[in-house]
Parts: sequence; C-alpha cells; structure tokens
Amino acid sequence: MGFRCGIVGLPNVGKSTLFNALTETAQAQSANYPFCTIEPNLGQVAVPDPRLQKIASIAQSKQVVPTQLTFVDIAGLVRGASKGEGLGNQFLHNIREVDAVVHVLRCFEDSDVTHVDGKVDPIADAETVETELMLADMESLERRQGPLEKRVRGGEKEAVKQTILVERALAALRDGKPARLVDVAADERRAWLGLQLLTAKPVLYVCNVDEDDAATGNELSERAAARAATEGAECVVICAAIEAEIAQLEDTAERRDFLNDLGLSETGLSRVIQAGYRLLGLITFFTAGPNQSRAWTVADGTAAAQAAGSIHTDFERGFIRAETITFSDYVGCNGENGAKDAGLMRLEGREYIVRDGDVLLFRFNA
Repeated sequence: MGFRCGIVGLPNVGKSTLFNALTETAQAQSANYPFCTIEPNLGQVAVPDPRLQKIASIAQSKQVVPTQLTFVDIAGLVRGASKGEGLGNQFLHNIREVDAVVHVLRCFEDSDVTHVDGKVDPIADAETVETELMLADMESLERRQGPLEKRVRGGEKEAVKQTILVERALAALRDGKPARLVDVAADERRAWLGLQLLTAKPVLYVCNVDEDDAATGNELSERAAARAATEGAECVVICAAIEAEIAQLEDTAERRDFLNDLGLSETGLSRVIQAGYRLLGLITFFTAGPNQSRAWTVADGTAAAQAAGSIHTDFERGFIRAETITFSDYVGCNGENGAKDAGLMRLEGREYIVRDGDVLLFRFNA
C-alpha cells in the first residue's frame, strides 16, 4: 500500500534541498533559479521507529525492514499556475497524484537566494499556492455542474448527492476557504474523495529557517505555525541546509554529536516524516522472526484481513486468523514464546481492527 507526500512551494524556498536530505541522494537538482525541478522526483523514505529495532533484537532477526513513505519533489509554482502559467498544468497534475501536501515555506533571509516575489513572507507564499489550487478546484467543479444538472433532471439519485457536495465545496472555495475545511459526513467521504479536489488534501507546513533558528524557530515560522493552527494543519520547523549536511554523515554517533552541538534532539527530517505519517492517518504493525523483522504501514481502522493483504494478496484471500501480541507485551515477555507462555498472545479474526504497534503472525490457507 503506497502513500505519497508531495513537496510543494514557490521556487527557491528549499524544496529540492529538503527532498535531497530526505532521500539522502542528489536525485533532485538544487539551483538558485525557478523550475530547476522539471520532472517530479520520487524518493522512498524510511519512517523512524525505535520499536522495530527493539523487536528485531529480541527476535534476533537477520534483516530489519522499516516501513516507508514516498516523497515527491514537485516543480515550483508561480501565480497563474491555475491558468497554465509557468509549469502550472504539470504542477497541478502532479499534485493530484499525491495523498498529502508538504508545503515548504521560506522563513529565512538570504540576499544570495532570490525570492520570486522579491520579499520573504511565508504567509503570502502559502496564500499564493493555496489560491492557485483553489482556483483550479473551482474551475474543475464549475465544469461538473452542467453535466450534473442534466443527470439530476434525469432522476439520478447519485447525481443529486454529488451536486450537494459540489455546491458545498464551491461555497467554501468562493469564500476563500480550502476544501479540506468543509465538514463531510462519513457516508459522504467516498463521493467527496471522488471529486479529486486539490485543496481537500491534508497539508503539512514545513518552515525552512536558517541555522541559527533551527532549534527555536523565528518570528516568520511562528506566523506560519499560527496559520497552521487555524486550519488544524501540522507545522514543523527545519533548516534544510543543516538536514542536507546531516544526511551526508553515515555514522550514527557523528549525527548525534552534530545535533547536540546545534541544540537539537532529533533531525527535522524525522519530525517531517512522522508528521506526514500522522497527517495521512497511518499506523504501523510489525512482523517478526529469525529471518526478518519488518514494519508495515496501513491506514488507521484497517481490519486484520486487509492488513494481511498489504503483505500479500494470498494472505487476505486465505486468511484464517491473526496471532496478535501488543508491542509492550512482546518486549515485556522477551518475544513471541514468552508472550504465549504468559497468555498474552491473542487469536483475532478477519474483522479485528489492527492497532498501532501490534506484532502479528497471520495464518492462512494457500
């Protein structure tokens, strides 16, 4: 099951630097000019989770495989993108392909790095991108109205439901509000997602500050955090340049010392990844054994049979039961056998809702 976060923002805010650090590669070309990223770059990023290492140590696993998120570095946006300006059409297409938006905001001053608008203002930058996405959504919805009206006149009940959602979304957009702020009932969720609205996607604001502000943030990042709070969005402060340096350090101790010198307890990238994970409503379950311990990603609320299917479709099709141990019981009992002996391993059926941290062994018919 793949989950994709698109890294967006105006040109020269640090998107590609952040992407390079996230993926610890130089796949995305960083340069001081707009549109240096022409094609979206993809990077698979391991989700930090100390529980996995603990499980692997107990299971004495030969291989440890973390769960991953996909990050997509998308070309910088400029005003008029909704009308095709710059790389607008391509930008909008690429945004439709992701599950969540990581919006990088420039919160640093540097005369050597030009700003597309000639001034540093993260709120204005956020509004520029948001406005273009809202305009694109409005145009998309307005195009749907004519065909929907015909279907409504033809007596299609589904068209009536879709019309209500379209009108609700348009009302919010025309009021200057992104579609993600529209209240949608659980039984409307599937139809709502079918509208494929750009501004309905969850957003994480990443405030890119200079080195001196990496630990505490600054006035610019505080303004961005206040905006995020009003939207119920996540907000993380990082210094992309520092993260790029850390990514080049292979030794764990070196990384830790580097962070300590800067007054940081963990990398900004770790916070970005974890925030992206929360943003998408994901949880982790584990499988463990002498050959391999592995973390798996599923959406919160996933049933056991579906979770088994994320490993292999045969597991879901022939699902019998899930032998289930909580992470704390697995560690407290020193592994599977200890948990069994203590009566802490449960047998769960296909409708069991998997919980974050579950250590699972699936039984199935081939």
